[in-house]
Order: sequence, then C-alpha cells, then structure tokens
Amino acid sequence: MLYFQSNTYPQRRFGSRRMTYPDKGTKKPRKFLYFILIFFNYICAGKTEYKIGTEARCAVIGYGSWATAIVGLLAAAGQRVGWYVRNPEVLESLLAEGRNPRYLSDLEFDRDCIAPSSDLDAVVRGADIVILATPSAYLKDFLSPLTVPLRDKFIVSAIKGIVPGDYQTVVEYIHDRYELSYKQIGLVTGPSHAEEVSRGKLSYLTVVCTDPENARRIGEKFAGDNVRLSYSTDLYGIEYGAILKNIYALSVGIAVGLGYGDNFLAVLIANSAGEMTRFLEESYPDERNTQVSAYLGDLLVTCYSVYSRNRRLGLLIGHGCTVKSALNEMTMVAEGYFAADCIRHINSRHRVDMPIADMVYRVLYEGASPRKCMKELTTKLI
Repeated sequence: MLYFQSNTYPQRRFGSRRMTYPDKGTKKPRKFLYFILIFFNYICAGKTEYKIGTEARCAVIGYGSWATAIVGLLAAAGQRVGWYVRNPEVLESLLAEGRNPRYLSDLEFDRDCIAPSSDLDAVVRGADIVILATPSAYLKDFLSPLTVPLRDKFIVSAIKGIVPGDYQTVVEYIHDRYELSYKQIGLVTGPSHAEEVSRGKLSYLTVVCTDPENARRIGEKFAGDNVRLSYSTDLYGIEYGAILKNIYALSVGIAVGLGYGDNFLAVLIANSAGEMTRFLEESYPDERNTQVSAYLGDLLVTCYSVYSRNRRLGLLIGHGCTVKSALNEMTMVAEGYFAADCIRHINSRHRVDMPIADMVYRVLYEGASPRKCMKELTTKLI
C-alpha cells in the first residue's frame, strides 16, 4: 500500500523546462502567498508526498538485460513480481520455461515468483511500486498503451538515459507527463552491469528518493547476499551523473579505438569526473560527494568494462566506422548517443565548460573527425 499526505514543493527552472526539485536557495514566499500555495498543492494530485508501505508490491516495465536482472533480484527475495513484457517470444518463454531467451538466457526464474504479462494496465494496476527498466529511447513507446492512472503509484527509474527529443531525464519526463510529484519518483542506480548482477557477482546499488524512508523501503526489495545498498536524496545529481557517464564512456571508447594508451585514458577519465562535478554544481548546487560509487563508481565501470555498450559504440567509431554503421552494429542501445545531444542542448543555457562532452557531440552529430577532435581535446585536459 502507498500512504500519502499533502506537501508543498518549491519550484525552479532548469534548461527549457520548469523544474520542481527542492531549491535550498529559494526565499520563503510571503505568508499570504504561502498559504495559497499550500492550498493549490493540496488539490493537485501531482503535489503529493507518498509513503511506501511495508507490503508494497513491485512491477517491472521492460524485458532487456537490466530489466531481467532486476526481476531476478526482486524474485530472489521471495517476492512475486509483476512484469510487463511486450515481446511475444520472450513472454511465451518466461511463462513456459521461466527464461528470457533474448537477454541473460542463463538466468532461470521460479515461475511462482514472476507474473509476466503483455497487459500493461493489468501489471501497473497490481503494483504499488512500478520500476521502469526500458532503454530511454523506447520509454514513451512502452508506456503508450497505459490507461491506468499513476497517481497512487511510486515510480522508480532504473534507466540511465535521456528521453530523446524531449531533452528531459526520465524523472523529469514522468513528473511532467503524468503530473506526479518528485516525492513519488525515485531511482535505482550504481555501477551494476546486468551481466554481473544476474550471475550473483557482488554489486553496489544506490536508491535515491527525496524521502529517505521511501528509499529504504525500496532498498528492502533489492536486498540480498550479493547486493550492497546505499541511499541518497540527490535525485537531480545522481540521475544526471548516470547520464553524463555514458557520454564519457563513449569518449574513452573512441580514444581506445584510435590507439591511445592507458596513460591517456587515466587522464581522460579523471577529467571526465571533474567535468561531471562541474556541470552538476553549476546547474544545480547541492551538498553532494561525487567521489562515491553512484557517481564516480558508475563512471569508472562504464568507461572500463567489457560490458559497456557506450564504450563499445565509441570503440567502433574510433576504429573507423561511421556513426550510422556503428549504431547499426550495436545489438543493444547505447544511451550516450542520445545523452550527448540532450546535454549539449541543456548546457547551452548554463554554458558550463565541457570539452569532453562537446567533443563527443561533434563526432556524433556534426560528422567531425574523431582523430582530429581527440587530438584537439588532448590540449584541453590537465
């Protein structure tokens, strides 16, 4: 069950969208206006603070590798998990054999612990916590059949990407599209490749909610012998950090493909970490430590891991593939491709110095030479 009480939320603007993340620097309004604001927020469903109950039921939207790994974690804890699977082949296999034949096919589910269905409304209706685990590029398509309202649900994004064309993160998109408060939206993130999570390799996840109690309730659903959990209230910083690291992994892949060595990669990644911190602090200042795993750890694993899709896309480009042919070569979505365009658009307002993200954008969207761009970038790093 989800319990809720009315609450107000100060507003600010970011990029081209109106944002309602908490702003520590916002001045208190006059008392009269303050009470008007409370009344207005009371009657608006999108301005509600939600409390997750101890018996909250979970559902997962998506059937890719990360969605499959998440269902594996939830099911291993003994929960029956609703699962929206729109691919007929995958759905049939899950119902008959308890396996996803397309992603992480070695992972076998106890069929009593999963409830896969192609009926999105039924899956969402039966859940209190809805976990989004689709590629960001397909999120709107996945949710398009939905007619069930989300006002009494808690939404958790496990997506580390931008909604293409909207120049919004998933949290921002869900807030605007479904008129939900940021207090009923959270994140599950961290340096956690699905391939390792599904095989029981020790992994660290960070649960992010504006309400620490809700974060811990969600964390209980993911708890297991091979999962370490941490918690944060930095909804803005961690989501944007997870998006930026995909761009930086692309730059690392390009550098490797061009023949740069480990010495340069260390400098490139160190500067990427600094660039990420600079963007977060200048666009939305907060008391955050970007050296912890949700920021730096996720950046490192995405830049170095053989499982990194973004590094692989950059590697193909560095080896001489055109951007179009490299994208066609990919069997899974590289979120950094869409993120590079979005961050460029958003940063046009803030004008943060971001030479690495700018280099990746020029290569992906302006047809610039990877070799020339990387050589130019080497003169800007420290």
